[in-house]
Amino acid sequence: MYIPSHFAESEPAALHAVIRAHPLGALVVVADHGLDSVHVPFLVDPEPAPLGTLRCHVARANPIWRALGDGRDALVLFRGPSAYITPSWYATKRATGKVVPTYNYVAVQAKGTARAVEDAGWLHALVTRLTEGFERERAAPWHVADAPADYVAATLKAIVGIEMPIASLVGTFKVSQNRGAADRAGVHDGLVERAQESDLDVAALVQARAPDAGA
Repeated sequence: MYIPSHFAESEPAALHAVIRAHPLGALVVVADHGLDSVHVPFLVDPEPAPLGTLRCHVARANPIWRALGDGRDALVLFRGPSAYITPSWYATKRATGKVVPTYNYVAVQAKGTARAVEDAGWLHALVTRLTEGFERERAAPWHVADAPADYVAATLKAIVGIEMPIASLVGTFKVSQNRGAADRAGVHDGLVERAQESDLDVAALVQARAPDAGA
């Protein structure tokens, strides 16, 4: 993944935070028939340090897990908040007019050797952790144990786990760091005023990731 130095993020904790906030990832593998992919929610563990491990599950009917077997190189892509940036927000537009549109976004790419896991105990632990994570903020969280045990057992037979120790982890936080202070202020204010989809999240990152933010 091409990442200009001023947008690059390599700190595992920061990249894990993006994955936890936006867990739906795209798993990409080279199967015998060519490229294959699937979008599924992932669980990221910090161990083994420093990059951690990604885990997910797919339907047993999905042939992608058979392509992995005991291990095959894989790529997982995650996308964080993103927003279209109009050049009308730049102070530079009023000064010179030499501006063009762009897109601000956060993205994380993980690489490693992924393997398929069919162990029922492993799968039960995974779906329990995934469920607890997604249900945590509900007033009355649903638990895996709320479903009949025989139903859960049958459901586990219909899925296959995937585990990938992370060998490479990189991220892009493209949030106007390459613009001057006045342009960044215009982007921030424009996003706050528009307030669509993830605009407010991107606006916060424009401020937090500014080159002079720690000054």
